[in-house]
Amino acid sequence: MHTKRATTAAVKHTFIILLGILMLYPVLWLVSSSFKPNQLIFSEPGLWPSAFTLDNYANGWKGLQGISFGRFFTNSWIISIMSVLGNVITCSLAAFAFARLHFKFRKIWFALMLVTIMLPYHVTLIPQYIIYDQLQWINTYYPLILPKWLAHDSFFILMMVQFIRGIPRELDESATIDGCGMWQIYFRIVLPLLVPALISAAIFTFIWSWDDFFSQMIYLSKIDLFTVQLGIRSLFDPSGQSDWGALLAMSTLSLVPITLIFLIFQRYFLDGIATTGLK
Repeated sequence: MHTKRATTAAVKHTFIILLGILMLYPVLWLVSSSFKPNQLIFSEPGLWPSAFTLDNYANGWKGLQGISFGRFFTNSWIISIMSVLGNVITCSLAAFAFARLHFKFRKIWFALMLVTIMLPYHVTLIPQYIIYDQLQWINTYYPLILPKWLAHDSFFILMMVQFIRGIPRELDESATIDGCGMWQIYFRIVLPLLVPALISAAIFTFIWSWDDFFSQMIYLSKIDLFTVQLGIRSLFDPSGQSDWGALLAMSTLSLVPITLIFLIFQRYFLDGIATTGLK
């Protein structure tokens, strides 16, 4: 019986490992091909290149029209960090209000907030573009950052509301007896206990902001404002003269920040997902 169980476990683990390798193959091929000369990228399908070169990274880092990818990375960091700060601060405040405060039409506002989760982004794209154009915000970072500072992402509000509802109200009552107001309850009681959910929201926001292409393509057309994603897209030439080595090299570098952030905060991320909504 023990041998049978061991064999079954070995088969399962082997299958999982092979499936994981299969799912990771495109990423492994991307990294491997970024070190290949251009003439070998598509002629050698294997992961181990017959010739190594770092010219792809040097050529790709030069960027476009005299603007290097260092500028593009800086722009992406600015947008992502500001988006993270905005979501963490405003969504946590909105969630605290919905979960702990009693105000008029609270249930109606909460229901309307939930409805926006099901509203496709493309439905609101044209009205938002018209508004931002009238405000002369096109070719600025305001359309990409400012909504995050207005509790724009209902998903994170809902996640934090469920988390806060799991915090015993007895803690609020004890703090009130000690003379704490709502702001002190938020900062001293709720916020420290909300850290796992805040980290989960921060990771999601950073990944979505860093990988965002569609919104950045709509609102940004000046090359000095380009992010990493727009810079990578600009390296692609539909006429077939693309520098594939540089494109793959910059694509590889673009994966480094989100991978490192996820690995560093993985434990907190899993805690936030696992405990959200639990009583």
